[in-house]
Amino acid sequence: MYILYTILVILLGYLIYKANKNTKDIKITKIKIESNTSSSPSNPSFSILQLSDLHLENISITPTELANKIKNEKPDMIALTGDFLDRKRTLPKLVAYLEVLQALKPPHGIYAVLGNHDYVLKNDDLNTLKNLLTKYDCHVLQNASETIEINGQVINIIGIDDYSTNRSNLPLSYQNVQEGMNIVLTHDPNVVLEMNDYHFDYLLAGHFHGGQICYPKAYHLVKMGKLARNNIIKGLHMHNNSPFYISEGLGQTGVNIRIGSRPEITFHDVAIQSKSA
Repeated sequence: MYILYTILVILLGYLIYKANKNTKDIKITKIKIESNTSSSPSNPSFSILQLSDLHLENISITPTELANKIKNEKPDMIALTGDFLDRKRTLPKLVAYLEVLQALKPPHGIYAVLGNHDYVLKNDDLNTLKNLLTKYDCHVLQNASETIEINGQVINIIGIDDYSTNRSNLPLSYQNVQEGMNIVLTHDPNVVLEMNDYHFDYLLAGHFHGGQICYPKAYHLVKMGKLARNNIIKGLHMHNNSPFYISEGLGQTGVNIRIGSRPEITFHDVAIQSKSA
């Protein structure tokens, strides 16, 4: 009996070791989104670097490692899709990561939305997070939009606040949207199911961590909405003929392990197309 117990303890320790090691196995995903209005391969495009779910309490990539992984990339813009942290004491840790992103100097800016874990912070602490993001050139979009122009095309960057904490306000998010192309940033991708009357050309989200622990499916995510119940928890998907992408995120929550998922840095090459808002 003692020998069996010892073997089980060793096996469990090995599995935990492997699961923790998975959190250091960062994958770099490159996605190409073609225009749905033209078949021309010469359509101009713009590139987006997406980072999601840093969860700085449980992250296995250092700022230096992040810098090394993206140093040869020149994204037109950076999208941060929420869940930076959820503890006041972690706020100083965010600075070094923001310095890495700021150093890339994306010509069309850095845009951020907040996630459910960010809203664990209250009042002054939440304001400190937003002010810190702003200090490092991040445009924090809470049910708001900003407009940029690339190659003469208007592109609306629309930030929809966190759906899982009932903070999404679609009419407000789209209030100042101009005629052009709509790129949506949000944390919880379940909001796409509410967007039949709100057009997007591409939507970026996170929230599910690709399941983080999949055995073989992420059954523990069923409470996290219809998408998760349908096992739509990562990668590229379509809703009403519009593509949306769910990042597996860069950090972890709860415990610093991954089984059947990997941390992710994503580059999106998006064809520019003119659309009515």
